[in-house]
Amino acid sequence: MNLRLLAFFLLLLVNKTIYAQQTGKDKLVNVFLGSSGDHGQMSPAASYPFSALSIAPQTYPMTHTGYEHLAKEVFGFTHNRFEGVGCQGSGGIILVKPFLGAENDELPLVKASETAAPGYYDIAFTNGIKAGFVVNKQTAMHDYIMPAGKKGFSIDLGHTFNNALVDESHTIDGNVIKGWVAAKTTCHAGTYRIYYQLSFNQSVKWKDLGEHRLVAVPADDATAVQLRVDISAVSTEYAVKASKKKLSFEEAKKNSAMAWDELLSSVDVKGNAERERLFYSLLYRTIQSPYTISEPDGTYKAINGSTQKSKEMRYNGWAIWDNYKTQLPLLSVLYPKRYGDIVGSIANLYPYGKKDYAGPNEPSNTVRTEHAMVVLYDAMKKGYKIDFPAIKDSVLAEVQRLDFSKPDKSLEASYDLWAVSGMFKLSGDAAMSEKYKTMAMDYKKYWDKDFKDLSKKDVDRMGARSLYQGTIRQYRWAVPFDVKGLVELTGGAQAFTEQLDDFFDNDYFNKANEPDLQTQELYNGSAKPWKYQSLVHKLALDTVIQHYFNDNSRGVGSFIDRIYKNEPKAFVRTMDDDAGAMSGWFVLTAMGIQPACVGTPIYYLNVPLFESVTIKSGAKPLQIKVEHFSDQNVYIEAVSLNGKALDRTWLTHQEILAGGQLVIKAAATADAKFGAGNQWVSDINAAE
Repeated sequence: MNLRLLAFFLLLLVNKTIYAQQTGKDKLVNVFLGSSGDHGQMSPAASYPFSALSIAPQTYPMTHTGYEHLAKEVFGFTHNRFEGVGCQGSGGIILVKPFLGAENDELPLVKASETAAPGYYDIAFTNGIKAGFVVNKQTAMHDYIMPAGKKGFSIDLGHTFNNALVDESHTIDGNVIKGWVAAKTTCHAGTYRIYYQLSFNQSVKWKDLGEHRLVAVPADDATAVQLRVDISAVSTEYAVKASKKKLSFEEAKKNSAMAWDELLSSVDVKGNAERERLFYSLLYRTIQSPYTISEPDGTYKAINGSTQKSKEMRYNGWAIWDNYKTQLPLLSVLYPKRYGDIVGSIANLYPYGKKDYAGPNEPSNTVRTEHAMVVLYDAMKKGYKIDFPAIKDSVLAEVQRLDFSKPDKSLEASYDLWAVSGMFKLSGDAAMSEKYKTMAMDYKKYWDKDFKDLSKKDVDRMGARSLYQGTIRQYRWAVPFDVKGLVELTGGAQAFTEQLDDFFDNDYFNKANEPDLQTQELYNGSAKPWKYQSLVHKLALDTVIQHYFNDNSRGVGSFIDRIYKNEPKAFVRTMDDDAGAMSGWFVLTAMGIQPACVGTPIYYLNVPLFESVTIKSGAKPLQIKVEHFSDQNVYIEAVSLNGKALDRTWLTHQEILAGGQLVIKAAATADAKFGAGNQWVSDINAAE
């Protein structure tokens, strides 16, 4: 056999092996989930895991992500968006609109049909234009089929979703535009810059209409036109370099589908088929951001605008205040190696001037970074290498900026101080650790001042006492680092339990936002720890009564529905996904685990929403099997790990990643004795 023939057969074998490894999890994803109305603020954009590049239609009327599922009118296609966040969203750069005729009539295209899947989006219009889009890493491909005759492409380099353009610069050379776009980040807090090259696969004539608008005109007989966009967070030169890598539309589509399938396949769930589709559709939402910002050679832009180089992958595009309780812990479980680079990137914000919100030189769109200290402490406890001494001074500078002027801020700042205390302890500085622990314990005086008395008239009003997106009733539980102390503040275990019952039984809970997102976990420190298990099951699968919407107080238009639905109008109204925060909560619950307190590598157990769950990311897979599985059997009767009975309803991070078999025996009635003698409850005074 000659060498060429041998190489051919080896290539066939490699391809066969690659495709045999595909599980088809990407085929279960509904990318239209949460893409209609104010029910998640998500889009069906063609995207790639952890890539800042995504393509979807700009529909009328305008929405957070530029797309509304029910809309028929389309003004073109944009190239980025931060999925599921507030402040009217952000992104929407480089608007491309195909049109027929000698000139763009400025009228919208009318949608006739659309399909989409992870990595791919396809649409047809009533005028005969068809368009498909795919994203592969930092490269996007447009594929247009257009009728013969005069036609063109309108390109608006000044377009954004929310009037966020700062500036842009471009040059034209033949069939290529290259340059950069600078725009405001989410909430207009800072500025990010994206470098790009946009190229047609054939000759075009250009018209400059001014005000950042261009028109590209292909030949009249061109009926198939392709357009490629390569981006970089570093420089135009890197975008140009990327564009030289040959890539067909079909190759890009295949590569993107494989990348999504690989990440989605990190966990395998078996059970109700509809629920499986919901699970993978929500898991898909948790791996959109943060965004890869480093080039293959390690070059990246730091948040002060300087060019740096790293052996580790660098990320940006943060919504930490929103998703540090759910999405980030989920990534640490399912993608532990990648998560090392993610938390390394968070630590790397400090040497370059980290602030709570975006700065003027961001390498990508971003939102906010409060509680980065908690995330870094959590990473250190999970065994990740964080060079705390190298960033200590910057962390302490951030400590000096912590806000204690508002009731909610005082509790959140205390959580950060607890984390700083822990980082000093892990670094061997007992004196500094004790100093910041003492400061963190001052949360008790703030709690007594603002949260103890529930008889005041404003305790159920959104925004009372300058609270952010929550009420006194909701924020009073925000002490995950010292539940033992919180029990004492409320008057002991019985009073604590009664107050939790009052909170949930009377629907003071706001599942549509983050301030009280994980309050149900506090039952694990109550006289009814088993109630946690039934409550998370109800919140995940059953109808809920929702009284709070954005800044509305209780009683302003209540709502009853399931939170998690696999449809365009998912979630409850006005509920944002917040960069995977809300999707992440469901995914964790469906697997049967929730972080007990970010900063301590402990996970509370509940009966999974599937008969079996296999987490494949650790040293060996962890198979979770449910005995007597039923949607009515929501309580844990017994637990065993690798054949050994466990008298507890929690696991460590190390136990999850070590793998093996976890068996949970489910029951329809609660066993008040099971695990009661070995309940994990956070305690600020406990020896770590």
